[in-house]
Amino acid sequence: MDSFHIPESIKENCKAGGRLLADTEAKNSSDNVNASPTSDVTCSRTRDFSCMYSKDLLPAVNGEDSTKGFFQELVNILLNYVSCSFRRSSKVLDFHHPHQLKEGLEGFSLELPDQPENLEQLLVDCRDTLKYGVKTGHPRFFNQLSTGLDVIGLAGEWLTSTANTNMFTYEVAPVFVLMEEVLLRKMQGIVGWEEGDGVFCPGGTISNLYSVLLARYYFFPEVNTKGMTDLPRLTLFTSAHSHYSVKKSATVLGIGSENVVVVKCDERGRMIPGELEKSIITAKNEGCVPIYVNATAGTTVFGAFDPIKVIADICESHGLWLHVDAAWGGGLLMSKKHRMKLQGIERAWSVTWNPHKMMGTPLQCSAILVKKKGLLQKCNQLCAEYLFQPDKHYDTSYDTGDKTIQCGRHVDVFKLWLMWKAKGLEGFGSQVNKCLENAEYLFTKIKQRPDFELVFNSKPEHSNVCFWYIPPSLRNMPSGPCRNRILHQVAPKIKAQMMENGMTMIGYQPLGDKVNFFRCVISNPATQTEDVDYLLEEIARIGQDICITTT
Repeated sequence: MDSFHIPESIKENCKAGGRLLADTEAKNSSDNVNASPTSDVTCSRTRDFSCMYSKDLLPAVNGEDSTKGFFQELVNILLNYVSCSFRRSSKVLDFHHPHQLKEGLEGFSLELPDQPENLEQLLVDCRDTLKYGVKTGHPRFFNQLSTGLDVIGLAGEWLTSTANTNMFTYEVAPVFVLMEEVLLRKMQGIVGWEEGDGVFCPGGTISNLYSVLLARYYFFPEVNTKGMTDLPRLTLFTSAHSHYSVKKSATVLGIGSENVVVVKCDERGRMIPGELEKSIITAKNEGCVPIYVNATAGTTVFGAFDPIKVIADICESHGLWLHVDAAWGGGLLMSKKHRMKLQGIERAWSVTWNPHKMMGTPLQCSAILVKKKGLLQKCNQLCAEYLFQPDKHYDTSYDTGDKTIQCGRHVDVFKLWLMWKAKGLEGFGSQVNKCLENAEYLFTKIKQRPDFELVFNSKPEHSNVCFWYIPPSLRNMPSGPCRNRILHQVAPKIKAQMMENGMTMIGYQPLGDKVNFFRCVISNPATQTEDVDYLLEEIARIGQDICITTT
């Protein structure tokens, strides 16, 4: 990747315009996102972008050459950013506070002009947008569930944006519509279904929303015409550690967040089946109508897997819709070694699966899979004839727009399809295995250190590892409210200094009776054990000297 260079032409253009990419001469270890060696670069073109504007690009007459030159310079910026993202000597982020970015930095301004600015400024703006952002593909970015920078997936995203089409009809997206069908069928087979349906959605929250929408329609189809007024008081069930989107869905759909029963979990964050059974019976005795249970495969914080098989038995005995939120854990289905953690998922009526998490597909890429074929169409169709004419000359069953709650829909399938071509099931499986091996390595290292304390002493189920850093002043202090009050301050203070330094990132949060702890998630295939070691050393280095209020 170090072979990506900024052409001399860009630097020469600085003389005319005054600013263009002058700082790209920085060394490899520079924090600049465009850092790369330039000593062996030969000048292939000379173009003054300070005198050119968007009107000079295609579709302008004779605009092809200018467009090609502009894109070549832009691609150089992007490729150097990609290269820098994998370089451990570069920063994960060049942190600035909101007011600093809003006020403008080194010629970078968020304000919008009345008059057009030249292409040189646009290139500077592209560079600086990347410079002041977060490199989520960096091997030492542990902050989110979705990390990494897959080059094949990135290529797919570029092609998708170039095609700039819509997924609602076959006539405008013939290849992409067929790709979605192939991908959904493949994912349904991996879940364990012989047939099914589905659609790619803008994120796991919307996928979960679909599951509640479909469950309500399945039991009460009249809701589409009569609304909620003729329905009884519906009840949904989800675990205390589940994603907030289940409550959000109840709010959006008019069911109400108070009608979402939060089921108790065990100490590891897994739903307790006995508590679910009791909650269902209680709801029925109170005159409510239970319709839906959400089981989580890979909780956001602890990475826990609810016991799907037992939950499926309970849902079957009560006639309830079983949804499995495998947004985070679905990637483990690609691994022969770890897919047993989702045992029973084939009995679900619907499944959320986000390839943009553990599988590393660029954001966004989330699917709602539905076991009952045709239900999506029945639930959502309105037969708008200006889009979904029944007398088209092709098979209109491929017009997918009428089975979604959206009209326009982004093409999220191509990048995943291309990655699947490049890796195969075997490649994705190896990728998942490596991430979980790194998580187990982190778990083992923390167990061996007196300055860290695990939230759980058992091995992680997923690639989430939760822990506290214990400063020297707390290591001999007995457990209790006083220690917890002080410990609660530690993670935020370390995180703040970590972001100022910019060399790594990790998230933290409290949960229940547990004060702020670090949550490290590993889903980036570029992460190695040396990066895990670096994270621990960086936390310890900062934590050794942090100032904590003891009163």
